[in-house]
Amino acid sequence: MATKKLYESFSKTLIDEAHKWGCMKQTGVSLRYMMEFGSRPTDRNLLIGAQFLHKELPIRIARRAIELETLPYGLSQKPAVLKVRDWYLDSFKDIRSFPEIKDTNDELEFTNMIKMIKVRHNNVVPTLALGVQQLKKTLDPKIEYEGLDEIHQFLDRFYMSRIGIRMLIGQHVELHNPNPPPDVVGYIHTKMSPLEVARGASEDARSICLREYGSAPDFSIYGDPNFNFPYVPTHLHMMVFELVKNSLRAVQERYMDSDKIAPPVRIIVADGSEDVTIKISDEGGGIARSGLPKIFTYLYSTAKDPLCEQPDLETANMATMAGYGYGLPISRLYARYFGGDLQIISMEGYGTDAYLHLSRLGDSQEPLP
Repeated sequence: MATKKLYESFSKTLIDEAHKWGCMKQTGVSLRYMMEFGSRPTDRNLLIGAQFLHKELPIRIARRAIELETLPYGLSQKPAVLKVRDWYLDSFKDIRSFPEIKDTNDELEFTNMIKMIKVRHNNVVPTLALGVQQLKKTLDPKIEYEGLDEIHQFLDRFYMSRIGIRMLIGQHVELHNPNPPPDVVGYIHTKMSPLEVARGASEDARSICLREYGSAPDFSIYGDPNFNFPYVPTHLHMMVFELVKNSLRAVQERYMDSDKIAPPVRIIVADGSEDVTIKISDEGGGIARSGLPKIFTYLYSTAKDPLCEQPDLETANMATMAGYGYGLPISRLYARYFGGDLQIISMEGYGTDAYLHLSRLGDSQEPLP
């Protein structure tokens, strides 16, 4: 039934065109290139940027739309997944039907359209999560499914691609800001203090812990307050928030009924010549070694199902990420997007250390799935 719906809502011509565009080569950009290009947002540069997106976005969007049609175990037919596929096809159609961008007026119209596309895709993460949950309800928990790995790799590719699409659109839209704050180029802060961003994210995480449990462990943060480097503060905030929130929760639950004072979560910011590394250490009891491989999967959330209609996961209400069990795998994708990584090392019976590596050089190309 659902496949029939596909041809009701989208013409065969459009589907064929999406398949054609999905085979074209994607072009990755680096943080450094985005920063240098955006540092002079002249009309001519904005025009060049829009012309690039006019060609690049349909390729990236088409790839995801096609991939959504061929998922194992009938995941493609789940209502939530069909909804996401429709958003991608709608966006593909919108960009493809936009005429060639020749002047500033075209460019401004195009910018407004891609802004709308970004909003349309705000809820992709929770909606796909819902689709995966709809699928899990139909699977026998006792069977080891081979294809779950395949679904996991699909979600990694899908969410990584989404980070890239949103970065490109958001960066272009932000360059139109008539009075950008000093040292800010679109989404990028050219002199971002990792210590300051980590402190803000840790305070946010702690206030959520307070709200959830009525009390929260302290955190202490170490590093050079004057050190800065170019990065995207919203990405860093999201990653540190997620890691500190997990640590605070573990410590809080371990010490809740004890007379001992809960030990603080320690956050250390180190600047190496290649990487800036942020280490988040807790004494929350750690994770069993057998459980470690599961923490980066999308299929093992222990928290309750959050509702599908949540605000954008990347901005307003980050607390909602708790329920998906998606915080860690998605944080790792954000780190890898600009050439970094996230590693979790645990001592069961003691605590956990998370190492968030951020590449300092800003030269690595986007990883394009």
